[in-house]
This record gives sequence, C-alpha cells and structure tokens, in this order.
Amino acid sequence: MFSNASTTKQVDMFPGVSRRTMNSGEHTTLVEVFIDKGGVVPAHSHPHEQIGYVVKGRALFEVGDERRELVAGDSYLIPGGVTHKVTGIEPTVAIDIFSPVRTEYLD
Repeated sequence: MFSNASTTKQVDMFPGVSRRTMNSGEHTTLVEVFIDKGGVVPAHSHPHEQIGYVVKGRALFEVGDERRELVAGDSYLIPGGVTHKVTGIEPTVAIDIFSPVRTEYLD
C-alpha cells in the first residue's frame, strides 16, 4: 500500500487549484492540494471530516464563520457539513486527510 508522487495523477479542480490523491484506505483518503496565488476553492461543504496542514505558502481559510490566514506548519480541522473556502495568497501546497473515503477522488 505505497504510493509515489511521480506516478500519481494530478487533477485540475478549479482554475488555479489542483489535487493529487496520494493514497486511500478503508476509512481515509490522503490528498495533496496545490493552490496558485489567487486560486480559489469555492465555498462548499461535504459530509467528510477534513483535517490537514499547510506544507508551503500562505492561504486564507474560511471555515464556517471563522477566517484565518494560514502559513506553512499551520493545521486545520473542518468538521463534516461545515461550509468552507480557501484562497491562495501565494502559491500554496496543503495536505488533506478525509474520513470517510472521498470515493470521487479515487482515480
């Protein structure tokens, strides 16, 4: 159950936003997300709990009624069903873990 970034397909999600599903198990999915400066993950919600951290860059996270600028080393938790949005302030890489599995993210 190993994966390699060089052989994992990168998928465009929105203008300036792409993802790479790194691995998935019975209960969780691991995703690498790339957000360009000015790229936006539009406001949305899903039933999955989402936890992650910013690997590099800087982005504005809006989770429910809270807005916070996150930088490399910061982490976040988005409960299932809560509306959230992310805007790249500079090129950003984040790691997301979803539970249950994001079946629509499996290639």
